[in-house]
Amino acid sequence: MSRPTASAARRPERHGRLTTLPDPRLPSWGPQRRARLAAIAFWGNLLSQMGIILSGAAVRLTASGLGCSTWPNCKPGQFTPELTMESGIHPFVEFGNRTLTGVLSIFAVAVLLVTWRWLGHKGPGFRRLAWVPLIGTAVQALMGAFVVWFDLHPGLVSPHFLISPLLGAASMVLLVRLYDGDGHVRLAVPARAVTVFVPLAVVGFVVLVLGTIVTGTGPHSGDAGEVTRIALNPMIAARIHAVAVYAFCALLIALLLVLHRAHARREALVAAWWLLGLTLAQGVVGYVQYFLGLPELVVFLHMIGAALFAATIAWAGARLVTWQEPAPAGDAHESGTAAARDTTEAR
Repeated sequence: MSRPTASAARRPERHGRLTTLPDPRLPSWGPQRRARLAAIAFWGNLLSQMGIILSGAAVRLTASGLGCSTWPNCKPGQFTPELTMESGIHPFVEFGNRTLTGVLSIFAVAVLLVTWRWLGHKGPGFRRLAWVPLIGTAVQALMGAFVVWFDLHPGLVSPHFLISPLLGAASMVLLVRLYDGDGHVRLAVPARAVTVFVPLAVVGFVVLVLGTIVTGTGPHSGDAGEVTRIALNPMIAARIHAVAVYAFCALLIALLLVLHRAHARREALVAAWWLLGLTLAQGVVGYVQYFLGLPELVVFLHMIGAALFAATIAWAGARLVTWQEPAPAGDAHESGTAAARDTTEAR
């Protein structure tokens, strides 16, 4: 990896919406190739971070959580699964989920390498954030080991799941930051929009936490055997979860009103409206699965929504700021509202 100061001697080169630094070790690689590889790394990282939520859901819904009885081996003295009449496909479903962690690690390392080789001009904050997917994936793998060792205890399964949405959110911020600009971070909307967004994000995380509690009280324990469940009435847990969703929707509508009244930038409005659409669709699926008795396919659709939920919140939040250089004073009226000129700490 290159030293952060090395980027000072190189000028960023643009291809499309991406800028990258020339690589003295690969002088034949032009801005087009570097930009494409950077896009593959960052998009692949985001999609794989969300994808492992779905593979984890498949493990739970097929009761394959203990298909591999130990970790890191699938069976004692056996790293890979073996097809038997007794275990069926369960070891392969669980081992497939573990294998996806390797894919996550590859993309996380790629994000880190691309950042330190070609994106040093985006600042130290960007480089620090680029470490998050790799560190988080390592923590996630270790947490997965404890989940197996303690027989899918819900007190471990819930945080094991919650790490993934957080990594998805961080990966989305990295992706937005990759395309947005190379300057100092500054507000692109009125400050009151950020005031609304902060509790919105907090309540969004509460929604995810309560969702794991609801799951921990329900029938999908992740294994067909006797597995500890959360000692709470599932109906009560579901109603508390629904109240949190209502609060989230109220805050989201408030955010949209603030953005529209301020004639905020298009990027912020688009992200906020997408978040509203996703939340409403997720709510519909949630009620359908509740009244149908939690059928596996509908629950899986709900997990797809959960995989998108945190990342979309992060997308909406990242669009409230910008890293693009401010427009000249004469073009300030055309480029956005006066609040977009408020600046914050560099990168």
